[in-house]
Amino acid sequence: MAKRHWLDPLARQLLRATGQIPPAQIPAAPADAAAERERELVQRELVEQELVEQELLALKLQHNPSLRLEDAEAVGRAAALGWRLDVNRATAADWLRLPGIAADQVDLLLRLQAGGIQLSGADDLQRVLDLSDALVRRWLPLLEFRWYGEPAAPLQSATRVDLNQASSQEIAGLGLDPPRLSRLLRERSRSPFRDLADLQQRLQFPADLVESWIGKVSFKQGPAGPALPPGGKGNTRLGQTSNGA
Repeated sequence: MAKRHWLDPLARQLLRATGQIPPAQIPAAPADAAAERERELVQRELVEQELVEQELLALKLQHNPSLRLEDAEAVGRAAALGWRLDVNRATAADWLRLPGIAADQVDLLLRLQAGGIQLSGADDLQRVLDLSDALVRRWLPLLEFRWYGEPAAPLQSATRVDLNQASSQEIAGLGLDPPRLSRLLRERSRSPFRDLADLQQRLQFPADLVESWIGKVSFKQGPAGPALPPGGKGNTRLGQTSNGA
């Protein structure tokens, strides 16, 4: 049995108070153990915060099917919720959810889809739209590249309104009010529109209005020619023919 110190507790307190013996030391937890507890607490808070953000996004997506994802974090949360974009079957509304995508890019993707072109991976998509590496990485968690043996249901290309040649009545049917219709007609009289991006740059219409025209309008350059027969029904993977050549 260890011997007790010859000083009783009261005497030790008096000596410590007068500085004749050092103060009692309170054992401290090891630094690594304290740091580990702090890391666990921070990690738990981050996980709880992320779950709250996911639930909020799920509610927003439920009440607003056309909601745009604002950034890479929102894309990651949508992916965690199970949302995916089927590249070779996506609609305009699907594509427009992605942050940073432009209306003319969506229109190009829909026209490729209507022509039976299928994209086999992120490299194809990047080349077709001339995307930056950063933007491709931002979208990648949501993208699925499925291969289909049959072409997608054709878009209503026969009913597209040619904004460079259509009558004012036809263009008004796209939802333009008289002042905007007059601006469009004046501007196209100066030079035809190249695409939706060119139209938007020159007219500065509301973005949601222009986006609603994706798949509904076309931009012929020059006099109208004979109607061409629809393309073949076979699919073509980008960069190769349907027979794999």
